[in-house]
Amino acid sequence: MEAVVDQLEQRLLASLESEAFRPLGLATGRTMEPLYAALVSRLRDWPTNRLELLRQHWRSFNLDEYVGLAAEHPSSFSAFMGHHLVGPLGLDPAQVSLPDGATADPEAAADRYAAAIRSAGGIDLQLLGLGSNGHVGFNEPPCGPEVRCRVVRLSSSTRSQNASAFQGRPGLVPEQAITLGLQEILAADELHLIVTGASKAGILRKALDRDGDPEVPASWLRRHPRLWLWVDDAAWGEEGP
Repeated sequence: MEAVVDQLEQRLLASLESEAFRPLGLATGRTMEPLYAALVSRLRDWPTNRLELLRQHWRSFNLDEYVGLAAEHPSSFSAFMGHHLVGPLGLDPAQVSLPDGATADPEAAADRYAAAIRSAGGIDLQLLGLGSNGHVGFNEPPCGPEVRCRVVRLSSSTRSQNASAFQGRPGLVPEQAITLGLQEILAADELHLIVTGASKAGILRKALDRDGDPEVPASWLRRHPRLWLWVDDAAWGEEGP
């Protein structure tokens, strides 16, 4: 994770020096936990004045949020960000935006969220994990590159994959989520796909072998001109993808 943090730190430093801080695109999940821990540790070592400047200028947008969960729900992605980044780094929660999963009109919330990103100038650097069925964000297969921020129905495999945050019970995982679409993801200036664990080796291989396959949404990332791939040995596999 240190190599990824190096990239993030340099991007943040460059943004502060140029006084042109554009929003980061953030993700959640087990893959991101050690990344945020390492990033917080690194940033806390910054000189006090520089860290305070970063706090003042920070702006980020997360990929997704469950429909039906309030921000304070312990299994919400908002709570995840509060625990792993907002609190430890001393950020204003208002600077770390997520879709409003508790709204009575999720479709309208999705439209507002996409508009907020456009108003902020779009995403600079986007962090991404890889779902076991090839999704990025919650863009479940089949999915093309034109889909926008919207409400999606989560697959049974995704709900099983995320059950650890819900007492290990897939039935407790919300059936829907608001997610950025591939259109918004691919519009980011730079993409960083982080893949860890042997369980992801097979789907990673498919994502890299296929060029824009709707059944493997992550395969569309190959068409981005500035895609970074960060893979541990277990996910790479003995023969590699």
